[in-house]
Amino acid sequence: MSYILNIETATTNCSVSLSKEGETIILKEDYGNGYSHAERLHVYIEAVLKQANITMDDVDAVAVSKGPGSYTGLRIGVSAAKGLCFAADKPMISVATLEALAHQVNIDDGVIVPMIDARRMEVYSAILDSKYNMIRGVEAQVLETTSFETYLAQGKVHFIGNGVEKTKTLIQHPNAVFIEGKLPSANEMSGLAFDKYKKDDIVDVAYFEPYYLKDFIAIKPKSKV
Repeated sequence: MSYILNIETATTNCSVSLSKEGETIILKEDYGNGYSHAERLHVYIEAVLKQANITMDDVDAVAVSKGPGSYTGLRIGVSAAKGLCFAADKPMISVATLEALAHQVNIDDGVIVPMIDARRMEVYSAILDSKYNMIRGVEAQVLETTSFETYLAQGKVHFIGNGVEKTKTLIQHPNAVFIEGKLPSANEMSGLAFDKYKKDDIVDVAYFEPYYLKDFIAIKPKSKV
């Protein structure tokens, strides 16, 4: 019986799940608009383990959302995962954030575009088919009225994630389907992490770094006059 602890902190959703044989059995998350990772992440981890009546000794692996996403959020999630793995001597698994987000969409045809909001009119996005195969890899792209026009001309395009709000202001096409109010969650990490666990597809805990996609840019505070 394989237990995997899944951690998702790439956006404002601080999310932790515990899965058994690839199925989520407990999920704790804060789906609010503010970043609460520093305050809630370890509380949620303790809560799901307590609810399952197990300890880290019973957990077989720790999975973490690797990005792209919030620089600070990813750092907090990966640091927590590393700490747990070092302390309990457990393997660590990385799960692509956009791939997990795409698994919230269940369609028979068309494509899925998971997207995470970046600065200004930019998003981190990928394109997957209805079977979750990657058609176009992860990119940081500036949205335009012509974005995704090739795929929209071919059929339905399902947009999901917190990049949807800015996307729907630019793209007005009958084949565009906007799924609003959704963020990456540890719930969809369960099956993906278990598949990797069965293949022994793990990362080096000491050297693993999140997939930031872009360098972190600190915003200087406005000077007081």
